[in-house]
Amino acid sequence: MIVILFGPPGAGKGTQAQRIEREKGLVQLSTGDMLRAAVGAGTEMGLKAKAKMEAGQLVSDDIVIGIIRDRIQEDDCKNGFILDGFPRTVAQAEALDGMLDAQGLKLDAVIEMKVDDNALVDRISGRYTCAKCKAGYHDTNLKPKVDGVCDVCGGTEFSRRADDNAATVGKRLEEYYALTAPVLPYYAEKGVLQQVDGMAGIEEVAAQIDAVLAA
Repeated sequence: MIVILFGPPGAGKGTQAQRIEREKGLVQLSTGDMLRAAVGAGTEMGLKAKAKMEAGQLVSDDIVIGIIRDRIQEDDCKNGFILDGFPRTVAQAEALDGMLDAQGLKLDAVIEMKVDDNALVDRISGRYTCAKCKAGYHDTNLKPKVDGVCDVCGGTEFSRRADDNAATVGKRLEEYYALTAPVLPYYAEKGVLQQVDGMAGIEEVAAQIDAVLAA
């Protein structure tokens, strides 16, 4: 099963992707993590990406697609994977479709988590992650069962992204609606787009997503 999660910053994509990974056996794939791993491993695509970055240039879409292609051929992706944060543009969506088709694969679902923009400030400014396993938490909405101890790995160190604050939310939302949201009609035309209420409680959102996956 191949799934893409969509939604503006703070919609809860990471939280749901981690849950799906644990419960459904799908691998959560982040383009940032894959890029860093490819560069560190010195793969062909990793070396191309490194050359771009050292030249102060953006890593091109064809390199990113190549890194994803290489990653999904690894054994842990046999049961499927979740893409979180990619594609960000229609061009990337088209390139991703082309790559999957060449591998004999196809998208099963693109899930949009719809959220009220006014609620995102609290969500983003209050979230943090375990420094060891990257499990996500929130100051009020998703606290660890034991204060200061990660539910997943037992770690006691946590971190917050420097840009997870109210001052940057507006700009990130503008970028999302200008660049990424136009991808949704592309997938709607293909008949794979489904929407869930991202404003519901975490368990209810999970139930909605599971219903989509079951279908």
